[in-house]
Amino acid sequence: MNPILLDVDTGIDDALAIAYAVHSPELEILGITTCFGNASVEETTRNTLQVLEVLGAEEIPVIAGAGNTLAGYPPREKASWIHGENGLGDVKLPLPTRRPLDGNAAQFIISEVRRRPHEVTLITVGSLVNLATALRQDPEIAGLLKQVVVMGGAVTVPGNITPHAEANIHADPEAADVVFRSGVPITLVGLDVTMKTLLRRERLEDWRRENTEVSWFLADICDFYMNAYHQEVDASLGGCALHDPLTVGIVIDPSFVRTTPMKVRVITEGEERGRTVGSEHLSSHVQVALKVDSDRFVSHFLSRVVPQVSFSQS
Repeated sequence: MNPILLDVDTGIDDALAIAYAVHSPELEILGITTCFGNASVEETTRNTLQVLEVLGAEEIPVIAGAGNTLAGYPPREKASWIHGENGLGDVKLPLPTRRPLDGNAAQFIISEVRRRPHEVTLITVGSLVNLATALRQDPEIAGLLKQVVVMGGAVTVPGNITPHAEANIHADPEAADVVFRSGVPITLVGLDVTMKTLLRRERLEDWRRENTEVSWFLADICDFYMNAYHQEVDASLGGCALHDPLTVGIVIDPSFVRTTPMKVRVITEGEERGRTVGSEHLSSHVQVALKVDSDRFVSHFLSRVVPQVSFSQS
């Protein structure tokens, strides 16, 4: 069993990633930390608690993290166009029945990594501000983490928030720069591979036929997400990319992707701010995912995300 920490800015694909992780027995979820991104940190923390309650996983600790960038600036406007005003496709859920743990995300990351040295995988699917803060407070954890799997970047393809930058890295380039310079082992799962994964709209009807609270919730939030994809991203897709779930998937089965060792730097100034620039380097601590076995990954994701639904890929 792989002990993991999930660091999220819970919007729609974060919710899918959380459901995938909760329903995967290979993973031991030590806690979920939150940050700004798809919505404010207050909203992403609330969303995370709500999603866990829908999933029946209230035992998983949730710890709120950064509400501002590493440099202390307010975050960019939240991504309501693709995640809705509440971050979950405007699907209404009851207020959570519990509160996040006391403390902050960076300190929780440090304590868990030091409690289980060389065992913990940190999966980040938002900005890298919580990890960057933890590394500044305790640089030694860079050598104590087993690995960090980052959903972010666009090394060989265009960005999705600017022509050059992917949204998670662009949200806090300075934080990303701290992480990439730290020497921590990183697998970078960017738009190079995530845009090659696809959840098709017809799968939502399969989920609704299962007729559970989880299946209806995930179908409803994905409806919103797919409509946004159709209008704003690529109308020909017929669905949505599985950005955040792929990071969870490769912790379960690293063979879903093929990686190349690269030195990666993050541009923090000018019109290319947030761009991830990679050059092949055999001794690099960063592995960049450049190929994905999309069909096999999506089949695995579908077999887990909504329990008791069986699918055949078409």
